Amino acid sequence: MPTLRQKQWSVLSMNTLAFACNFAVWTMFSIIGIKIKQELGLSDTQFGVLVATPILTGSITRLPLGILTDRYGGRIVFLVHMILVAIPTYGLAFATEYWQYLVIGLFVGLAGGSFAIGIAYTSAWFEDERQGTAMGIFGAGNAGAAITNLVAPLIVVAFGWRMVPQVYSIAMLVMAVIFWIFTYPDPRQQERARSGTHISLGQQLAPLKELRVWRFGMYYYFVFGGFVALALWLPKYYVGEYQMDLKTASLITMCFTLPSGLIRALGGWLSDKYGARNVNWAVFWTCLVCLFFVSYPQTTYIVHGMSGDHEFAIGTNVWVFTTLVFVIGIAMGIGKASVYRIIHDYYPDNMGSVGGMVGVIGGLGGFTLPILFGLASDLLDIRSSCFMLLFGVVGICMIAMSISIRNLRRAEGLELKGNIA
Repeated sequence: MPTLRQKQWSVLSMNTLAFACNFAVWTMFSIIGIKIKQELGLSDTQFGVLVATPILTGSITRLPLGILTDRYGGRIVFLVHMILVAIPTYGLAFATEYWQYLVIGLFVGLAGGSFAIGIAYTSAWFEDERQGTAMGIFGAGNAGAAITNLVAPLIVVAFGWRMVPQVYSIAMLVMAVIFWIFTYPDPRQQERARSGTHISLGQQLAPLKELRVWRFGMYYYFVFGGFVALALWLPKYYVGEYQMDLKTASLITMCFTLPSGLIRALGGWLSDKYGARNVNWAVFWTCLVCLFFVSYPQTTYIVHGMSGDHEFAIGTNVWVFTTLVFVIGIAMGIGKASVYRIIHDYYPDNMGSVGGMVGVIGGLGGFTLPILFGLASDLLDIRSSCFMLLFGVVGICMIAMSISIRNLRRAEGLELKGNIA
């Protein structure tokens, strides 16, 4: 008979692996989308819509999936979810028209909803003082994007891009079976089932009336939505900006996706130790500085000197650019964990609904940002315009957090004066 600690780590391990598998499916358009773009002659805006379509479904399904997990337990919900994802993933291999890719992509996008299931299922198994670390380890499943960057190009080169969704579909079904064997029913859900007391839908949704929830969602829009958008966009960016082939561009994109996924576990630990709000603030500052430099387009200045013209080139070469993107990825990975740690601080009994809603907003960042990247690229004709957009988003997050901290300190000061009086 396994001990509680053994059950905790078995569930956490399976949750993380299942999430990584789903995340790999969710982001596979970042690789196969480039081939589809070439086959159909798509514009950057059309490409942005193509890669963002699965992100839309994965975003809007997070809230209902989180609610279902709170109600029925993560084990059964995750199993059914993975089976449902595997079916349209396999069917993607047989699409030929742009609209078909979009429609099937909407169903494939259900894979992104796995986060809401896994985060609530993980939270149910761990004590308060270990929540940040546990959810950070689970969130490392974001490294599934790196799996796609590594595996998908190899499959494309060896068998063609249509083999990618077929392989991914079979892998998802295998993962579903392994997950069921090595997981256990949620103890909180079992207790509610025995007592006959279930959290009502109204109780689950009540916290969503608070402005604070939506502010957390805005933070997650940047750290998670920005991560997903860049994971989808960077291979194409490397191909266009630095004239790389698809395989090389995909592999070097791993410098962003893999560390950003794995570092999330450290982000949870840092949030437990130093406080989630402090960690968030440091993340935003780091991203702001790095995005300032990568936003600057390749520029040539001509100075008309007395003896002739002098030409100066300003811009980031591939090594500087990759280093800065690596740092941004690390910061976003830590930020993803710290946002969910602070959610648990305020809403420990509503992780499914509140965590699901914040996940929806973050996922919508992964949906809207690639489209905005494409629009900005087509309208401005500046490839680095995608980073200019992200610079603006993180700036808004920092303003909102600064106002929140100021209001919190003012409220604490008034409370202290009231107690003294």
